[in-house]
Amino acid sequence: MGKKARIRPISICLMRRGEAILVHEAYDAVKERGFARPLGGGIDFGETSAAAAVREIKEELGHDITDVRLLGIVENIFVYEGEPGHEMVFVYDGRFVDESLYERESLDVVEGKRRFEAVWRSPDALRHGPYYLVPEGIWQFL
Repeated sequence: MGKKARIRPISICLMRRGEAILVHEAYDAVKERGFARPLGGGIDFGETSAAAAVREIKEELGHDITDVRLLGIVENIFVYEGEPGHEMVFVYDGRFVDESLYERESLDVVEGKRRFEAVWRSPDALRHGPYYLVPEGIWQFL
């Protein structure tokens, strides 16, 4: 038996620098296409979605955020690397406590053993690639 299919609750935070948002870029080898996603992750049992957004940014970037505000919820049904996924995505707006982070072109992200960069991307860059914004439902909040 394989992994049990389930709906995963996650929180993401739209960190903004002007019109640009902070995203990590990745590649789906099956689709042969890049994608960009705001930072965030799973909501733990007994944790609010707002607390999860704050915790995930702190864990991934090592920096605190403030003024966290729920923008809305998006249902995201997708296929990644050939495997189906289903998420309920709580979309938050927030800002860094350390204002100097907005001056950097990229920020180092740590997620478990994985290390990668988060970069600022304009809506125009996210519309025209090579990395498209996911989940698509968050366009309504930009």
